[in-house]
Amino acid sequence: MAAQTRSATEPMNDFSRIPEVSDAAAKLRVALSGPVRPLVERIAGAMRAQQWYESVTIGDGSPEGLPTLVAGANPDLLVLALPDASAADLALVERLGHLYPAMTPILLCDNQSPDFLMQAMRAGVREILPSASPTETLIDSIGRIGLKRVSQPDRHGNVLAFMSCKGGGGGATFLAANLAYALAEEGKRVVLIDLNLQWGDAVFFLADKRPSITLSDLAMQMHRVDPAFLAASLVRVHPNLGVLGAPEDPVHALDIKPEHIEFLLRIARLSFDFVVLDTGRALDAVTIRALDVADVIFPVMQTTLPCIRDGKRLLAAFRSLDYAPEKIRVLVNRHSKGGEITLKDIEDALGVKVHRAIPNDYDRVSKSINQGVPVEKLAHSSAIARSLREFARELAAVPQAMSPSWLGRMMGRS
Repeated sequence: MAAQTRSATEPMNDFSRIPEVSDAAAKLRVALSGPVRPLVERIAGAMRAQQWYESVTIGDGSPEGLPTLVAGANPDLLVLALPDASAADLALVERLGHLYPAMTPILLCDNQSPDFLMQAMRAGVREILPSASPTETLIDSIGRIGLKRVSQPDRHGNVLAFMSCKGGGGGATFLAANLAYALAEEGKRVVLIDLNLQWGDAVFFLADKRPSITLSDLAMQMHRVDPAFLAASLVRVHPNLGVLGAPEDPVHALDIKPEHIEFLLRIARLSFDFVVLDTGRALDAVTIRALDVADVIFPVMQTTLPCIRDGKRLLAAFRSLDYAPEKIRVLVNRHSKGGEITLKDIEDALGVKVHRAIPNDYDRVSKSINQGVPVEKLAHSSAIARSLREFARELAAVPQAMSPSWLGRMMGRS
């Protein structure tokens, strides 16, 4: 959502320079409602005069009549002119969004405070425009939103979360970063998001580049975040891969809230085939919200008794969070054939199958981490690079999306 808009004093766009808007917007159905009837009729009249839209339907302006309006018009764009929008109005928009997920809500409102913008984001509002803007400005903005909607169909990228069963040294960050790189090499568009909020350094596993914008920076201006803003905030480590770094200062982790993560992942799905999360170890509110949204969670463990004990605890926590068994896929890192603890021992102890075992290659992995170079580039023919390529090809071949996310389940129940 691009909630930050032009002010009413800025020059209006020349419609002659965007002829493609009329072609795209002509395919759209619009529903308009609001208590200020002259404002609603003025906007509707301007739309109809331009003949941009398939239909423009006006409601009676009452909250009670909004469900009937939406059911009858089945709009692509729902434009609500609510200068004094309330929390109850946003709750109604959110419920309608669950019932009509293909509908794009737009709000004309005078309240532009950060708190209200965040509430509107959570309710699914795509953009907030000042209701006092000139009619031409409103029509221009609404037309551009419509253009984006029809010219960029919704994508549904897969969210993959990697979580270590033990503390530091488990290898979850290495696997998340290097699998993201391997997916990019397969031609997939990938973003790696570092959710190890206190001590994250995933970007340095792939490049010697310090992020200029981190996750906490985005959290402070989340009302501005849309696919273009997110793309501009990434450290580019491959033509198909960007990394969103964790906060530089652990104190800034407090600026990141669960609702920020949910909204950010919603945006990331629109632009990327895969969203890879390095979640860190803590099961806090932010991490749980990310795991809720994830399509697949990969607990990462090694063949040691402490890892197995902690793995059992982590899997029990996932069951208590009501995650489907198929959403959890255990990875065994640094596996050596003929070791004292076998994969069968691990499966018997955990009560689940091991999804994939990553071979032990301590020397090459250490060099990769120390040099900040993906193992695929450093040692292309090594066993671990081959294993990660196979893993990436397995994932890249799976149809989007692999399993219902938390958001998808919520929409399914609505």
